[in-house]
Amino acid sequence: MSLSLTQLWLYAFAIFILFLTPGPVWVAIMARAMATGPQGAWPLAAGVAVGDLIWPLVAIGGVGMLAQFHSAIMPILALIAVIIFLIMGMTLIWRADTQPDQLSQLTPNGFMAGFTAGFIAGFLVIISNPKAILFYMGILPGFFNLAEITASDAILISLISASVPFLGNVSLAILIGKSRQWLATPSRLRRLNQFSGVLLIAVGVIILLTKI
Repeated sequence: MSLSLTQLWLYAFAIFILFLTPGPVWVAIMARAMATGPQGAWPLAAGVAVGDLIWPLVAIGGVGMLAQFHSAIMPILALIAVIIFLIMGMTLIWRADTQPDQLSQLTPNGFMAGFTAGFIAGFLVIISNPKAILFYMGILPGFFNLAEITASDAILISLISASVPFLGNVSLAILIGKSRQWLATPSRLRRLNQFSGVLLIAVGVIILLTKI
């Protein structure tokens, strides 16, 4: 393994902060937990995790191949990662009152009743989103030199990309199951968005200072 613990911890921290950013998966997890409790939400979280395993591997393969032929492009890719984090952070702060958009295929209905349906829905919402690979291609060079990534490195990165959101989603489902109204108020959502925005900007600044 060629990666340092510092790189891995920083990447895991960034993925965790991104998990804190409310979005469609959040809405789905909350909806299932409110409707049926944590037991109805974790199959959805598992499906999302499997999708999160695949996209980083695809992104690493594509960007890593490009970087091997053009090593000078790595600072440019790192700068793109910085810009992505800064934009996401500032957008969260600017639009802190915005409610997460809902996806109809993830809301609690008859299709989501069983484990298989929940798992498939979570998997498809990630794997069918072409923006996911662009996202990983944008942020991964901010943390790792993809021209030097080994197979074991890629697997480890992929596992972090999947396990951190999975644990977060399961924890969210348990939290909602125990206190269903805690995250439902606009004021708490606004504070969470603002806090997450500041942390995303901080991640971008760290990448700027250490990778460029």
